[in-house]
Amino acid sequence: MSQKKIEKLTPEQEALIPVYRDKWRKIALSTEPIDREKAAEAVKQAYKLIGLPEPKFIFYESPKAALNTVIQYFEEQLENSSIEKNAERLYYQFVRYLYKQITNQIEEELGRSIWSELEEQLEQILEFQFYNPLFQQIHNEPNLEIDFIEANIWEVWGCGGALYEFGISVLNCVYDKMIWEIFQSISKNCGCFVPCDNTCIICDRPRILSFDNQYRLHAEGAPAIQFADGYSLYAYHGVTLPEKYGKVHPNNWQSAWLLEEENAELRRVLIQAIGYERIASELGATELDSFREYSLLKINTDVDIEPIYMLKMTCPSTGYIHVLRVPPDVKSAREAICWVNWGVDPEEFEVQT
Repeated sequence: MSQKKIEKLTPEQEALIPVYRDKWRKIALSTEPIDREKAAEAVKQAYKLIGLPEPKFIFYESPKAALNTVIQYFEEQLENSSIEKNAERLYYQFVRYLYKQITNQIEEELGRSIWSELEEQLEQILEFQFYNPLFQQIHNEPNLEIDFIEANIWEVWGCGGALYEFGISVLNCVYDKMIWEIFQSISKNCGCFVPCDNTCIICDRPRILSFDNQYRLHAEGAPAIQFADGYSLYAYHGVTLPEKYGKVHPNNWQSAWLLEEENAELRRVLIQAIGYERIASELGATELDSFREYSLLKINTDVDIEPIYMLKMTCPSTGYIHVLRVPPDVKSAREAICWVNWGVDPEEFEVQT
């Protein structure tokens, strides 16, 4: 990079940020089946560079399908932990080494504030929106005590690629060309992989990845992630769902589920999707107080962390009913109306009809 301190990016450089972000987001979110020959060749080059003999490859259609093989290798080589060592070597050689090379230069040349902005816009493309819930679900399997498989999943490599390529191509960072080439090849051609001494386990990419407009895992009545062998994960706006909820469209979720669900986060999701109008109707809310066309209601069953109090509003002209949740410490419908209207007493505004 230039010896002159760069105080800010040029307009041309700033315009390239979304170009590299979108390019690597597309790589990280690819649902194309991997080309097994290209995937194997990419990993062979990585093994060669860190001084390991060429491995035998075992391919699976999903991380779940590979689970038993991974555990078997882990148990067989537990004493020397060779799987974990090799996984760490690959990760630190190709991800952390590149990261250190490029980000140190960017921070030194641009200053911390610009570097932080670049990191947020380029490296944190997805913030591991599907990486985390996917492996949390797999970690629920019995006898699985290995975390290193996570370091070599396509999303982790893909998210870093945008920052690295921007530093290399736009800011002229000095870098190790061989490592960068292998990094790109693995990112574009591999799904999740686990490097062992003589064997490398490679998993395909998912066939379905579904997100909301904030790139949170989300699908309604269908899997948000699904692999070719059918292994799936359900999610609602970033919250992982059990199959019993996920396979049902939210329009058909039942208020009665709230009475049985013990997980607070899942109860919150159910409440959000079902809506207080249906909950009040289906669970039999009690009217505590009324004022004009407003009613203060309470759900008498324990369906949330704290009691649910609601303000029911009925439009006099249309009969349309709207229900909002209010704090459990309100004592009357009038007090609830005041809270909804940012402290303005109902006597101070005209009732709209």
